Amino acid sequence: MFKIYVFLFSMVVFIGVWCYGARPIKKSALVNENAAAMINPMADSMLKISGELLYKVKIKGNTDVVEKALNGITYAQLLKGLSNDAAKKTFWINQYNAWFQILATRFKLSRPAIFTSAKIPIAGKLFSLDDIEHGILRKYRWKWSMGYLPQFMPLKTIKELAVDTIDYRIHFALNCGAKSCPPIAFYRYDKLEQQLDMATVAFVKGESEIDEEKKVITTSKILSWFKGDFGGSNGIRALMTKVFKRDFAGFSIKFNEYNWDADLANFEKE
Repeated sequence: MFKIYVFLFSMVVFIGVWCYGARPIKKSALVNENAAAMINPMADSMLKISGELLYKVKIKGNTDVVEKALNGITYAQLLKGLSNDAAKKTFWINQYNAWFQILATRFKLSRPAIFTSAKIPIAGKLFSLDDIEHGILRKYRWKWSMGYLPQFMPLKTIKELAVDTIDYRIHFALNCGAKSCPPIAFYRYDKLEQQLDMATVAFVKGESEIDEEKKVITTSKILSWFKGDFGGSNGIRALMTKVFKRDFAGFSIKFNEYNWDADLANFEKE
């Protein structure tokens, strides 16, 4: 009888540990050196397929097989596999960047239709670029609210797939095919934190000018469009302090005009 109790207790512990692994993981746990080991096999497969689509787009290869594989994932598998914010960001950033290129070249779409057209087949459902960016990666924020207001009655699918916490760094990873966009990089689950930090520093430094005499920082319009994601003006100023490693107390913030001239296939130099 004692052995039976021991066996049953062991099974309960095992099931509990297994189930915990499928729950969202706090960001503090994701940034340690064992982060790669926290992903489950199903998610690992999805992330590899997502990266493969972006690679095929880069080399101008045939994407039919990869697209079919992504659409062949069941919705339940998608939910279970992308079980924490790091997995969600890795998967959907790569999808966004791959599909913008596909929509622009194969479907000949341009803005605004390229953002709103639901032509992206994943797990038996159709998504738009806006669904991915503003719905999933920005936790169903209303596109025109500068990050301060949620969408009105977002779809259940979007709510289930969305990140738990908005990460402003995604704005330096998503490429919308324009000259003022950040370059396209291949994001990996095990290196996500480092990659997003590097993308942030590179983009902000490249798009910002500091006028010491007038005490003005001029930076990308992206930070104005999504000011709420950055924590408002104080948050933007704090970001500048972090990037440039200096105090900007007393500086005002201005924003560059966005250059919408087409710049497709702008992949990060290896």
